[in-house]
Amino acid sequence: MFSLQNKSAVVTGGGSGIGKAIATIFAKQGATVHIIELNESSAAQASNEIKATGGNAFAYSCDVSNQQRVKEIFTTIGKINILVNCAGIANVGKADTTTEEDFIKVFNVNVKGTYNCLHEVLPIFKNNGGGVILNVASIAALVGIPDRFAYSMSKGAVFAMTLSVAKDYLQENIRCNSISPARVHTPFVDGFIAKNYPGKEEEMFEKLSKSQPIGRMGTVEEVAALALYLCSDEAGFVTGNDYPIDGGFIKLNN
Repeated sequence: MFSLQNKSAVVTGGGSGIGKAIATIFAKQGATVHIIELNESSAAQASNEIKATGGNAFAYSCDVSNQQRVKEIFTTIGKINILVNCAGIANVGKADTTTEEDFIKVFNVNVKGTYNCLHEVLPIFKNNGGGVILNVASIAALVGIPDRFAYSMSKGAVFAMTLSVAKDYLQENIRCNSISPARVHTPFVDGFIAKNYPGKEEEMFEKLSKSQPIGRMGTVEEVAALALYLCSDEAGFVTGNDYPIDGGFIKLNN
């Protein structure tokens, strides 16, 4: 079950965290994985780790907000069966404390970056007779998160794009879903805490962990397992849905 043999998968943000875990499990299940990552060394390292365990992977340095660069890479790859839009950045701030510069930066990466990849992959899918898209949204698209105005905006847009694409390409054998993680323990989270709460890292990690009713953060492997199912043939009847993976955050956080 959940074999990706003979599939070609593009994973943006695949050099670390959730994206790297998705790229790793996809390769383990037989896919040729194309890692698109802003940080060239992170992309190369993730690719080399996959190859070291017998997988097949390629690395590309790319700012996903640059449509021309995205187009060049997708053209180079050629055959694509699966696209995972995982590249993204966060921002702390409310509507009146978020600067225009920060708002635009979050929009360009999280919204325009997702659009750029969709724009380039959909013609490939149509020519190939179908394909699968998985967008990484967030619980911030579904519930109010304090001090995450720009980030919530961007993930709400990702969720809406998921529904739109699923609807528009139903007849062309193209499935599109999204997943909405709550807090997942990644190097990004550690860096985020260190940057925004210096000297209070341990306290904030504990606080953020306990904000999930289940009492801990998720793991990247848990998110990757859900991504594998949604991108596999076993999920062939699943499209136009968002899947929270949140330790009970949305429904049980009373």
